[in-house]
Amino acid sequence: MDCVFCAIAAGQIPSTKVYEDERTYAFLDIAPGSEGHMVVIPRAHSHDIREVEPADLSAVFAAAQLLTRRAYEVLDCDGVNVINNCGAPAGQTVFHTHVHVIPRYTGSDKDRVGHPWIPKPASAEELASLGAKFAL
Repeated sequence: MDCVFCAIAAGQIPSTKVYEDERTYAFLDIAPGSEGHMVVIPRAHSHDIREVEPADLSAVFAAAQLLTRRAYEVLDCDGVNVINNCGAPAGQTVFHTHVHVIPRYTGSDKDRVGHPWIPKPASAEELASLGAKFAL
């Protein structure tokens, strides 16, 4: 099996499971950005969010929501990032659709994640132009 996440979901590579159902599998990240950093994957392989079946994507985000709630309950975190990286330029390193659930802690060494971008206000013209491109 070439895909490490497929192998994890199949039990061929050990992981610390935090949740599973018929469509998804979630485990603790082995290189966490913070204490409790989890990865949620669909069991069925897809390269990235563009290719995943809608039912699998829905199940992944339902699991991410459940784990976000659980992180607040058991970790006493101050916030949670739910992140999907689509493509290498966006930071995707494992090419199996997945979502990171990253608990955040204010002023703590449990949190090693920086802010992922520097916000820059957009003009009304820029927003209108981009909005027109996305209109379906």
